[in-house]
Amino acid sequence: MNKILLTGSNGFIGSYFLDNYSSVHEIRKFSFLQDDIATLDLETVDVVVHLSALVHRMGGASAQEYEKVNVMQTLELAKKAKASGVKRFVFMSTVKVYGEETEAVYDETSECHPEDEYGKSKLKAEMELQKLESENFQISIIRTPIVYGCGVKANIKNLLNLVKKVSILPFADIKNRRSMVYVGNLSHLINEVIMQRKSGVFLASDDAPLSTTKLIELIADGLGKKVYLLKIPFFETLLKLLKPSFHKRLYASLEVDNSATKEKLNLKNPYTTEEAMNFMIKGEK
Repeated sequence: MNKILLTGSNGFIGSYFLDNYSSVHEIRKFSFLQDDIATLDLETVDVVVHLSALVHRMGGASAQEYEKVNVMQTLELAKKAKASGVKRFVFMSTVKVYGEETEAVYDETSECHPEDEYGKSKLKAEMELQKLESENFQISIIRTPIVYGCGVKANIKNLLNLVKKVSILPFADIKNRRSMVYVGNLSHLINEVIMQRKSGVFLASDDAPLSTTKLIELIADGLGKKVYLLKIPFFETLLKLLKPSFHKRLYASLEVDNSATKEKLNLKNPYTTEEAMNFMIKGEK
């Protein structure tokens, strides 16, 4: 049984991992907001799983805020872990390190050109962590697209609420491709990285990308609700002019190919997208 220090245990991903893997590992929690890193004892810890972060916000945060939380705090923890003899450090990153939506498909070796401060801070943290890696201190970086499941917020929650309330939507025949990952599949990946003691860069994803149209259909099926999707002339063009950020989330593609990750870990996602959507809608972890 590994002795793990987990940050971000109150968050969406952290709470799922804690609930589902406490019987597999001995897990201690640490919060930068509530605990003092100066008094943190890591002498008996095998693995640090660092999930806490200042996440991407639609309104944005300052570069200084992202630097403090995502880079400085990460390195402070990692340096202390290394000095204390911790063997492995698992860092939760993001596909935002690659850049924004594109028709290209990102993989583990794609060049990184982040465009927002969140992505830039995560990439900087990755690069600085890799400088700390040694024979006795492994660094494992997990990059994720949109994560969904019970308790999810932001865009997925907004779309779920929209489908609940509205039966006719102008989103038929959207052909974009968006990779997503169910929190249960992501937690399984984290656990496999820990159990197999693998270092490097890993990509998390469900088995296949979804279009916005398909995502809405899956949500409607899970709700047991009939939703009529229409294709309205000029709607997309109008939306692009009036609400470009909203248009990007609904119509643009952001796809990843994590074949190398699956091969390296001999990984199989335990949950299908259909199962995962039902878990999210029913509030099950």
